[in-house]
Amino acid sequence: MRALLEEDEESPFLTVNAAGRSPFVLICEHASRRMPRRLGTLGLPDFELERHIAWDIGAEPVARLLSRLMDAPLALQRYSRLAYDCNRPPESPGAIPEVSELTVIPGNKGLSAADRLARIEGRYRPFHDGVSRLLDARAAAGLKTLVVSIHSFTPVYKGNRRSVELGILHDRDQALATRLIKSFPNIDARLNEPYGPKDGVMHTLNMHGFARGLPHAMIEIRNDLVADGRGQDEWAQRLSVPLIQAAAA
Repeated sequence: MRALLEEDEESPFLTVNAAGRSPFVLICEHASRRMPRRLGTLGLPDFELERHIAWDIGAEPVARLLSRLMDAPLALQRYSRLAYDCNRPPESPGAIPEVSELTVIPGNKGLSAADRLARIEGRYRPFHDGVSRLLDARAAAGLKTLVVSIHSFTPVYKGNRRSVELGILHDRDQALATRLIKSFPNIDARLNEPYGPKDGVMHTLNMHGFARGLPHAMIEIRNDLVADGRGQDEWAQRLSVPLIQAAAA
């Protein structure tokens, strides 16, 4: 079985500000549209890899700004979700999607068990092992920890326009999400929209937050609002104060 990444390629897991003093640990699983060289473009034209199907547009800059504003550690996943979606477990069909929204992904069709295992071991395992090590270190140091993942969503999905601007998602533990949602009275902010647990999007937080008994929530921002530097800065500022207040509650 060939390794997914070549020796000179960047690890899927990158930590920013690992020693940050905030009680928050931020996670961004869909930070980049980069493809492992061995996978080429998965048979897609370049313009498809610039779309939301390949990454969460604006999520990484917002997460980095939040990390700086709150002095929070940030865990980034550095390859396109089309190669492997690290917010899905290996048994999920969406982990290596053959179709994303309405787009067929030719390079994900007809994969052998060895091909799938290479993606799991080359992307999924290094990323989640890195998050586990980060949280283990905080636990060993006796640090209070809350886990928040940063995502963005497309304003039009399968032809349907979405008016919601901010989603705060939870699964079995709703305490942090419920506190946060009250902080955005002038924004179209909704719990468990445009996605929720039924869509299988809570894997990372269930694994690293719920299983450890850590308060956790997912933040989803409509990506047309964070497509440029001005919007990214605005939303990082907008999110930072409610997060800090929630940690102190």
